[in-house]
Amino acid sequence: MSNTPAKKDTVKSIPVTNITPDKTLPLYEQGKIQVREIHGLFQKIRSYSLWGLMALFFATSWLSWGDRQAILFDLSARQFHFFGITFWPQDFFLLSGLLIIAAYGLFTITNLAGRIWCGYTCPQSSWSFVFMWIEEKTEGSRNKRIKMDKAPMSLEKFIRRGTKHVLWLLLALATGLTFIGYFSPVRELVPNLLSFNLNSWETFWVGFFTLATYLNAGWLREQVCIHMCPYARFQSVMFDQDTLIVSYDEKRGEGEKGRGPRKKTADYKTKGLGDCIDCSLCVQVCPTGIDIRDGLQYQCIGCALCIDACDSIMDKMGYEPGLVRYTTEHALEGGETHFMRPRLIGYALVLTLMCLGMVYALASRTAFELDISRDRGALYQLTPNDTVQNTYTLDMMNMTQSQLSYQVKIVGLKDLITDAPKLVVLKSNEMRSFPINIEIDPGNLTRSKTNIEFVITEQESQHEVAREETRFIAPIN
Repeated sequence: MSNTPAKKDTVKSIPVTNITPDKTLPLYEQGKIQVREIHGLFQKIRSYSLWGLMALFFATSWLSWGDRQAILFDLSARQFHFFGITFWPQDFFLLSGLLIIAAYGLFTITNLAGRIWCGYTCPQSSWSFVFMWIEEKTEGSRNKRIKMDKAPMSLEKFIRRGTKHVLWLLLALATGLTFIGYFSPVRELVPNLLSFNLNSWETFWVGFFTLATYLNAGWLREQVCIHMCPYARFQSVMFDQDTLIVSYDEKRGEGEKGRGPRKKTADYKTKGLGDCIDCSLCVQVCPTGIDIRDGLQYQCIGCALCIDACDSIMDKMGYEPGLVRYTTEHALEGGETHFMRPRLIGYALVLTLMCLGMVYALASRTAFELDISRDRGALYQLTPNDTVQNTYTLDMMNMTQSQLSYQVKIVGLKDLITDAPKLVVLKSNEMRSFPINIEIDPGNLTRSKTNIEFVITEQESQHEVAREETRFIAPIN
């Protein structure tokens, strides 16, 4: 028997460089981050996704569906309209399923490609980039803004700064109005705002989201991503060595003697220098102010602006692009990237099953709601006609987008007498309640409790839309 200890399986973690300063700086003591404008492939992709999402957000609230707003969360009526479908509070499980699907979708894309959600579609990033674009147009380039920050107040500085903040506030107000326009009809909300006729709740929430947008996108910006967003803190548990992340190729960039500036025609290889010329352009374009050359950092939102910046310098120097690129830890170490791996397959499988379940739930969702409740005041009543009477409340709800007629039938008892309506006409999204009495000769009953069923059939199609069971109670010796 061998005395050699068994080898333990080890999991190789992603190396993370510790760049924590000796002294923790208070909020904003490091100075305002002035982002430099850059053009490139990923900047174009991000711009297209950003403006597309902006157009979708602002335009969708104005779409109509029939005689109402296409997407409207009518809280007062407890109706949630989404184009041709109306959801009710009893459909809350669908919302829960949708949120879980969104969570697993985020897990899947994060394990596959890191924080591309943050860099390309996150509302905080999107609005921050638009606010920075406004700042670029009103105050000038990065160098001009830095000089303006250091310069004393002047008429030009006051006009430029004032114009920027006015445009910020207008965009923030449009954002607040549009968001509340999904809960209160936007075609009424905007005229009411212009005529100062908003109710107190509309005024509060429009003001709240206007202020939140102005502060988060205009002033806080990267502080929200770094200090307030929980995703930055737990993203690492979804990363592995095959996750695509924005990375600096240290072996290529540093060489034997590090990085450094040089002329385009210089023979830097003989001097032991790497491809990085230490221009710091990758730092200047970063919206969170990090240096990607320091390694993987939780502040990185994966926007890939540093890739465009570095590639532009590599192109000018005549070097091969990709010193900073989307890659994996395995690829940087010279290994092979494994896209089909257990964790990613597991996330994708669960996500697929949940999407199929949501599709089935929507497809099998009935557009009619029926509820039968017995009178709690008395189990039964004896009538002067020597019959036994039970009282019920019949609640019917038409959840379709058109007026329909329903036939009501009671089965389970013979020779019963009832005042239940035989035909009920319900308008779109209408709910009505009917008190119903059912009488029967006790001689026709064989037991004290008899199961009966209310069957509802749509008149035109003769399709049974609901069936619910209850009891008829009588005194039987």
